[in-house]
Amino acid sequence: MEECIINSPLGFTKICGDVNGISSISILNSEEKITDIIPVELEDCVIQLNEYFEGNRKQFDLKLNPIGTDFQKKVWKLLEAIPYGKTTSYLELSKQYGDVKAIRAVANANGKNPLWIVIPCHRVIGSDGSLTGYAGGLHRKQWLLNHESPYKQQSLF
Repeated sequence: MEECIINSPLGFTKICGDVNGISSISILNSEEKITDIIPVELEDCVIQLNEYFEGNRKQFDLKLNPIGTDFQKKVWKLLEAIPYGKTTSYLELSKQYGDVKAIRAVANANGKNPLWIVIPCHRVIGSDGSLTGYAGGLHRKQWLLNHESPYKQQSLF
């Protein structure tokens, strides 16, 4: 497993992966040493994240290999389908999953998303339009939503 640390507008970011794909991207809450030489397996991810932060990328084209349960992977696939600049709610996500009663399990899977930004869990908000839990902190979630839609956040529901 290869890894690297890059700096982003939201802080130090750790990327892990190998020839099978990117397995995790996480925002760190501490200052870390930035990686001097990016492993070849992670180069595309670093390039695409930088393009995203520069406002030049709206979709990622990466080989992903997140580690999780089958249920979590199904929820993460639903998250990947949320378009750039749009939001949805946990309730809508559970409806898309096919079981409105699974809302808490869907929210839990959302919170365990190992691929920060690339699988856009930041695009899931409360049914009333409020910002709700985000592992990277609500200030980062707000920043990402503003970055993707600086004038008016559009909802899918």
